[in-house]
Amino acid sequence: MEHVPYQEQETEGAPRVAAADGSTVRPLAALPGLGSLARFELAPGAVSRAVSHATVQEIWHVVQGGGRMWRRQDGRAEVTELHPGLTLTVPLGTAFQFRADPAGPPLHVVAVTMPPWPADPAAEAAEIRPETGPWPPTIGS
Repeated sequence: MEHVPYQEQETEGAPRVAAADGSTVRPLAALPGLGSLARFELAPGAVSRAVSHATVQEIWHVVQGGGRMWRRQDGRAEVTELHPGLTLTVPLGTAFQFRADPAGPPLHVVAVTMPPWPADPAAEAAEIRPETGPWPPTIGS
């Protein structure tokens, strides 16, 4: 078995980077070939860009704030109300867009990506596919 180093990361110490959908992401940890964990943040009233992924699927868990998540796959679309404690999936190829409620705290989501999010900038650029969602984006345009 290949040696994989241990990782530890405090959320507050993690770098803040702009995700392709316009949200702020804090990469937290990854296991090679298996998955990665990150915390996504969206300011009150903000609306992400609609995207889909080429190779990555995700599991989301809302930890703070509220909002809505639109998902479309195989001709079926739905909007889910986001609230703390809710967990949802974004299967491979699903178009999705999310928005934070205008009143209240920022929307914070912890997400697992499988396989891990690409570290190489060229692979990361190829991962994101722009989509048309139900709401005009306010960030990441």
